[in-house]
Amino acid sequence: MIKQVAAVVMCGGCAVLGGAGAQLFVKTPESAAAHSFPLPPVQQPVLAEQDRTSAFALSERFQAVVKKLGPAVVSVDAVKQTAAAGKSKEESGSGVLVKIPGLGGSVVVTNNHVVGDAPKEKVYVTLQDGTIVQPVRVVADPESDISLLHLAEDLPTAELGDSDRVVRGQYVLAFGSPFGLNQTVTHGIISATDRGQISLGATIRIKEFIQTDAAINPGSSGGPLIDLDGRVVGINTAIASQSGNNTGVSFSIPANLVKRVAAQLFEKGRVVRGYLGVQLATTIDPGEALRLGLNKVCGGLVEIVHTGTPAEAAGLKPGDVILKLEDVDLRDENHLINLVSALPPHQKVRLSVWRDRKAVPMDVVVGDWNATRARK
Repeated sequence: MIKQVAAVVMCGGCAVLGGAGAQLFVKTPESAAAHSFPLPPVQQPVLAEQDRTSAFALSERFQAVVKKLGPAVVSVDAVKQTAAAGKSKEESGSGVLVKIPGLGGSVVVTNNHVVGDAPKEKVYVTLQDGTIVQPVRVVADPESDISLLHLAEDLPTAELGDSDRVVRGQYVLAFGSPFGLNQTVTHGIISATDRGQISLGATIRIKEFIQTDAAINPGSSGGPLIDLDGRVVGINTAIASQSGNNTGVSFSIPANLVKRVAAQLFEKGRVVRGYLGVQLATTIDPGEALRLGLNKVCGGLVEIVHTGTPAEAAGLKPGDVILKLEDVDLRDENHLINLVSALPPHQKVRLSVWRDRKAVPMDVVVGDWNATRARK
């Protein structure tokens, strides 16, 4: 890059010197000088008063949110054990301080992939002013990639907003510690909601992400995504990138999911989830949808029905497409997984199943996901 810049600068220098030489050694004829016209002055773009006022107001809004949220944004470091005996590695990320109803102190919300199985004695939270504190308790839900660090101290906190109300095109700010640069702020918009068609490893099963183009890079994991009212609407967790750095396609865990997970983790010590007992296709391509007699891509295509599960008892079969759960039309397989996971075990629900080119109603009793996992 230095060589390229040097070449440009040198060529530009030669051009200037050449022009100067021409002026020194070439005499301009009188007739040409008499008929030369001065170039018109360069017109600088001028913003209309209304546009200037709007831009200034937006800038002030950003600054106000940054000032308000800064004290609640933290960096998180965790020392984890590795598979190699006696070896450990340090993971760095970000987090945001929130208040959990009925719980003393304050809680850092971050990603489980940042903290992992590190003991609380090896987890370090750095506040805005550089103060280091450690959690008295760590709880986590690997399936949603959420980790909660309970601190004894009452610290400045941010408000968890209503992520169901975010819309595409809405301005947001992303806070974090990319590449160890604490208290970094970037801005962008909400690009999409309810994104689930991304692979984040075998442990992360609950995927209903908010997509944003705000710049998020390694080290930003666990940092908050903030609306312009200063409320947390998401927890930044992943990026889609071939290089490993920001490409403008980033994903955040919705704040409403964080609320549900936090409530159960602190009340019950675990997250209770329902399940059906099917393996679903990751996608249904348009050709497959038309072959099945569907006129649009939707629902969850059943690939495998596991033995001894609620799905088998209800009569589900491979090749079925689950189109609806109660009165909710299903967008895709992740939509179905998220809705079923949020149901309490033993609840009876009605499915609408596409089979033999027609919709068939089917009742199923939701199973207990945790009990099933414990038996494996």
